[in-house]
This record gives sequence, structure tokens and C-alpha cells, in this order.
Amino acid sequence: GAQEEEDDDDDAPPARRPLSATTLCAVSSWRRGPADTLDKKPPLTSRRAHAGTKPVDMTKEDAQGSTAEEAQSKKGLKKQLKEAEKAAKKAEKQAKLAAEQQGTEEDDFAKDQYGNAAMVQSQQKLDRELVRIQDLTPEKADKLIWLRARVHTSRAKGKQCFLVLRQQQFNVQALVAVGDRASKQMVKFAANINKESIVDVEAVVRKVDQKIESCTQQEVELHVEKIFVISQAEGRLPLQLEDAVRPEGEGDEDGRATVNQDTRLDNRVIDLRTTTSQAIFRLQSGVCLLFRETLTGKGFVEIQTPKIISAASEGGANVFTVSYFKTSAYLAQSPQLYKQMCICADFDKVFCVGPVFRAEDSNTHRHLTEFVGLDIEMAFNYHYHEVIDSITDTMVQIFKGLRDRFQTEIQMVNKQYPSEPFKFLEPTLRLDTPNEKLLGRLVKEKYDTDFYVLDKYPLSVRPFYTMPDPSNPKYSNSYDMFMRGEEILSGAQRVHDAQLLTERAIHHEIDLEKIKAYIDSFRFGAPPHGGGGIGLERVCMLYLGLHNIRQTSMFPRDPKRLTP
Repeated sequence: GAQEEEDDDDDAPPARRPLSATTLCAVSSWRRGPADTLDKKPPLTSRRAHAGTKPVDMTKEDAQGSTAEEAQSKKGLKKQLKEAEKAAKKAEKQAKLAAEQQGTEEDDFAKDQYGNAAMVQSQQKLDRELVRIQDLTPEKADKLIWLRARVHTSRAKGKQCFLVLRQQQFNVQALVAVGDRASKQMVKFAANINKESIVDVEAVVRKVDQKIESCTQQEVELHVEKIFVISQAEGRLPLQLEDAVRPEGEGDEDGRATVNQDTRLDNRVIDLRTTTSQAIFRLQSGVCLLFRETLTGKGFVEIQTPKIISAASEGGANVFTVSYFKTSAYLAQSPQLYKQMCICADFDKVFCVGPVFRAEDSNTHRHLTEFVGLDIEMAFNYHYHEVIDSITDTMVQIFKGLRDRFQTEIQMVNKQYPSEPFKFLEPTLRLDTPNEKLLGRLVKEKYDTDFYVLDKYPLSVRPFYTMPDPSNPKYSNSYDMFMRGEEILSGAQRVHDAQLLTERAIHHEIDLEKIKAYIDSFRFGAPPHGGGGIGLERVCMLYLGLHNIRQTSMFPRDPKRLTP
């Protein structure tokens, strides 16, 4: 009974039980086992038996799985510890940076004088005058001004940063330097502004001792006091503007990059920012301006004509067909029919500026499927040479105006694409006989002019409305005008008799029903008249001595290009 009470006492240590024969054998076997089992622990069954539990048999696979699980668990724990250590270091670094940033901001006395401006959503009206870069001259020295421009280039050097700021084809050097008005943080900010970003700058205009050859404004520079980014450009540009304005051949000589035509046209918005492109299209605008000024001064009236028409205005197959509700229509190859109808309506002298469409599968340096036509039509008294004289005088006035009013643009283009100055005569040279057409290539050498007229073309190569030559029916009262040996205008006296016009249309296999309104215009009295159509892009290309019409078409269309 006393022994049972002792066993029931919870605080007493458990009594040792005698080892069973099975356990003794297992231990003895483990201790005296073969060499490959010397370091192994007793079998799990023996230990559990020793603990008084039910023996469990463990297979070899179970043992291997248990070992793999233990290894995987250790590996996972190690990975977690490593990640935790990494996160701690990152948090520590961020805290340090935040502390440094806070300290920097506290120390940055110029923090309100630079930065990224809020998006302009017309929130306010500022009473601030922005100066044009082209107006920055020595007369403005020591004046504090505001301007908005693109960051063309930037270069940090020690405690200062040099920027070149650009507006269209004009640029100026700007300096941001550590001092009373700019902190080192401000200089760092300016140096990190992406190229082509638009900025507002407050600066003092300063004269320079030595001309800044790389800028258009060579006698002054800007000392920046405030700079704010209005529109941030992406860091990577599809092309570099410095490469796009490099003169032909220069890049090949020293290994610097140049930009090919397809890259330019694929990224036209960037390419149009170059000083060369800016100059080309400002000169092109000048051609239209001078065309309008000259003809208005001669008593012409500007008209607008339809571009969706019921019949091909020039005949032939080079016309675009478009779906027009339940029928088909055509894109106008010229405003020809409507110009003539206006003459029949007693407008006497008319001109128009507008798009012209030609479905010619021509991939040449001078052909486009859409171009801008400068068209003229006028009544004359007795001879179609009256029309030629009026048109050639108009062209001469345009050439004079470009020479006198757009010399800056001409010189800018010449920096990248050098060419001889355009030459012309007064009065304009006219070669009258067919044989002299063979001299076209030699005209410059023989007559020292880049502009001339060739008269009397074969009737078979001219449109149906062209007046035949009265003395030789194989020829016509037609003419072309040339610049630097290439055609820029095609014109003629028009047929103003309804019967003859009908015969000529039938000869060219034109559906009379589709041009009935046009032919009917001549049944009620029409004055003798003539005119011509000029290609704007060709005029610009040839005047500037360029080599491809796509250079003078803002967004060119040819058989292989419909975008951008």
C-alpha cells in the first residue's frame, strides 16, 4: 500500500523501470553494429519503446523526407532573415535620405526660385511680359526679363550650369551659377532638366566679351535667377536635334551621327523643331504671302474651289476615287474647271491656294500624291502671252520678296544645305521653239538664269481643255515654267468654245455627262482666258536648292507614306 501511495504522488520522481530484453538487444546491436552504422542514433522504434509508447515503423523514404523538410526549413529561415536585414537597411537608407532632404530644403535659400510648375490649366492671368529670344540684343543689357523657351542643351560644370534656350530658329546661352540668387540645389535642378522641356526663366541680360558662335544671339547671355519647368519632355528623344541639323557630309567625316529621311519623317514633330525646318516653312509661308500680295495688287480675286468632284478634272487615270454615299466621286487633280467657270462668271482674274491630289505611283525626289497648288486664271485680250507675262512677273515679285524679306531664313537653310543664290532675269527668258527645249540643261550656262519659260508643247501631252495652236494643230498654246531646270508650273490658253471643248473631251474619252455643268458654262459667252498651276513645295525646294520635295512638305504624302 505504501508503494502505491508513492506512485500516486505527483511530486515524486518517476521510478525507473527495468529495461526490457528487446531494448537491451537493440542498444547492444547499435553499439556493436557494422562500420556504416557507427554514428547513427538508435532506431526510432527503440526510443519510442523506451518511452513506453507504441512502436512506429519509419521507412527509408520517410527519413529522407524528414531530412529534406528540415533543410528546406533552414533555407527558408535564412532567406527570411536576409530579406528582413535588407528591408531594415533600405528603411534606414530612406530615413537617412529623408533627413538629408529635409536638411537640404531647410538650407536651400533658393527653393522657391525653381522647380516644376503646376500644369497650366488657365488657373490665373499673370501680368508678365515674355520677351522673344530674337529680341535679346545688347540694348537690353542689365535688364531683368522673363521668357519661355525650350531647353536645347545643358552642361553642368562645377558650381554652374550652361543652358542653351531655344525659340523656333533662335537661341541664346543662359547661365545658372551658385551665388546670391541661385543655390547649388538650383544649379543641380537646372542641369537635370531634360532636353526639349519648356521652361519659364527670369534672368538678367548681360553683354559678353567674346561672341557666342554657337547661338543666334551672339552678343548677350542670360544670368538666370528663376527657372520653372512648364512642360517636361521625356528623357529619351527619338532623334537629337544637333544630329538633325548637321551639314551633309560633315557627320561622315568625323563619325558623328546624322539623321536619315525616314527617321525625320517618322518623327516629324521633332524634326520640324530644327532651325533648318523652321526656316524652310517660314520661307514657304512667305511664298504664299507674296503670291497673295502680288496678285491682289494686280486686281485678282482669291477663290475657294471644291476638292470632291464628279469627274477627273485633268482626265487620265491618275485620280483618287472616293466613296460618296451611293456613288463614287474624285479628289480634285486641280481647281481647273472651277477657275474657268469663275472667268465665265465675269470674275476676270482669280487665284486660289489649296490641296491638289495626284494618284501617280511615282517615288521620285519631286513627286507627291498631295501637294499645295498655287493656281491662277485670267481673261486676256488678244494673245495668251499676256497671261504668261502676268504669271512670270508674279514669280519675279515672289523671288524679289524672298531675297529681300527672308534672307535670315535663306542663310539658315544654307548652313545645312549650301546652294548657289537663285538667279532670275527681268523680263523672264522665254524659249519659243520646240528645238530650244533641248537647251533646257544649258540655259543657266547660256543665259545665267534659274527661271525661264518653255512655250508650245505638243497637243497630245496636254489636257483636253488646252487650246490647239492655230498654225500647227499638232502643237498647243501651252507653256511650262522652270526653276533650276525643273518644272514648277504648267499652263495654257483654255478652250472657251463649247463645241470645240466637247470635241476635245470626246477625243480624250471623257464622260460628257459628268462634265456637263462645266461645258454648259461656255454656252452663254466666255472670254478668251488662260492660266496655270504652280506647285508650292517645288518652288520652295528649287529656290533653296534642296534635293528632295519631302523637305518642303510639312507632312508629305507619297505612294509609300500616309503618316504622320
